[in-house]
Amino acid sequence: MMTSPDGLAGVLTRMTFRWPASAVARELAGAGVPVFPCQPGGKRPLTEHGFHDATRDPDQTEAWWRKHPTANIGVPTGTASGVVVVDVDVHGPVNGFAAFNRAHRAGLVGGWQFLVTTPSDGMHAYYPATPGVVQRSWQAARAGIDFRGDGGYIIVPPSRVVSNGTGAEYRVRQISTGPSTTVDSDALRDILDPRPAPRWPASPSVGQQADVSQLAEWVANRGEGERNRGLFWAACRLAENDLPAPEALEVLAAAASEAGLGEREITATVRSAYRTVQPRPQTSSRLQDGSSATGSWFSRDAAARSSPQVRGLS
Repeated sequence: MMTSPDGLAGVLTRMTFRWPASAVARELAGAGVPVFPCQPGGKRPLTEHGFHDATRDPDQTEAWWRKHPTANIGVPTGTASGVVVVDVDVHGPVNGFAAFNRAHRAGLVGGWQFLVTTPSDGMHAYYPATPGVVQRSWQAARAGIDFRGDGGYIIVPPSRVVSNGTGAEYRVRQISTGPSTTVDSDALRDILDPRPAPRWPASPSVGQQADVSQLAEWVANRGEGERNRGLFWAACRLAENDLPAPEALEVLAAAASEAGLGEREITATVRSAYRTVQPRPQTSSRLQDGSSATGSWFSRDAAARSSPQVRGLS
């Protein structure tokens, strides 16, 4: 049974800036929205099994925030909470608002319930989950858009993220005054970053019915002590299926980050997996900027040369 999306919307639209995260967490649980604590100033879950430990139990919620009074609030997306989220990312040269506006003009993202400004000046657009439909989370990194559905979670207001010594909050930006509608996540992915499904070989480790989203979800759910090994294993499976290394990194980066790995460790692990499965002759040549030629392992040009007929997978 799917939770009503009105529970989350009702709490977040009536909360004020004076409400501490602990109070909002209790209100959400009381409204039937499953919650779990995340690292103060960050996004990493504090519970052993991450968003799988989310609960509506007021006693458990009270105990968690008594132990971690400044913890951020995590809410699983999809069927569990009744909401899905289109995450518009802004970092470096990537600005997801251009892609979001393109999707809006195509009539795919107009029925949001409310909008939340994120600490990076991006945006979360909340929609009701589609009843009876599994909407898996995915990432379109080049478009600057993530979709948070089944198998994912979101950090909600008034949680606060600290980066480089500076903190910023998630803030409710705008509330829709009209009817909200579901979002067609498959059509949205197709317009933002259309990608063919992979062809998996039959093997004891990867069944014929496995797909990339399931592989990424499996990586995201690895616990401490098995995160790096799980990422390496998943990257090896993609390498064995001849997915270009840059695109494997896109497929697995968000999932590995959700599991708690850092960007450098993720890149190094995926690179190591590809060098194990697809060893290449090494070169000692240096590029004009002084970096090693082997750094092109994850370049866009390398991906295009190695598999011109494949645009990517997510």
